[in-house]
Amino acid sequence: MAETRLFLVRHGETEWSRSGQHTSRTDLPLTDVGVEQARRLARRLARERFGAVFTSPRLRARETCRIAGLEREAIVTDDLAEWDYGRYEGRTTDDIRSEDPDWTIWTADVPAAGGESAEDVGRRVDRVIDAALAIDGDVAIFGHGHCLRILAARWIFLPPRAGALLELSTATLSRLGWEREQRVIELWNDGSHLALG
Repeated sequence: MAETRLFLVRHGETEWSRSGQHTSRTDLPLTDVGVEQARRLARRLARERFGAVFTSPRLRARETCRIAGLEREAIVTDDLAEWDYGRYEGRTTDDIRSEDPDWTIWTADVPAAGGESAEDVGRRVDRVIDAALAIDGDVAIFGHGHCLRILAARWIFLPPRAGALLELSTATLSRLGWEREQRVIELWNDGSHLALG
């Protein structure tokens, strides 16, 4: 029997993803570029069959899911919401580093800024993984850069902060699967569909 694979889809471009602003709770729509990216994702995902579709409740993820043609089957879960950045919301890394030169989201004390720790996000995505593994068939997951990076790290049994090692661009496709009984990353940050005409 085939093992469940997870197809991770980061949402298309928004104004803040383009500018590099940390975006969690702020509910931004896709830009025109993001809409076109989602259309190209739709063509790529049309080759696949899914036993379930999960999406973040944020507009940018749900919009990407809708344009990709998978909204009707989608289960919306707060566990896929982007990392809550607290007071870092809306700020760029360069802006924050003007005050704290060594700052990264991965090493910052985000709870002290009113947000979540990487470990908090890790607990949420562990629940998503458990739910996905209970599905008969592959699962499409529409979400956000940091949250999906942490999900991939947890898939291969690394701590949540190991997501720092996995770059993830907008509107890309990644696939988490298996080599025999071992959970592996089969495909990562694939944007080849974005070059299609």
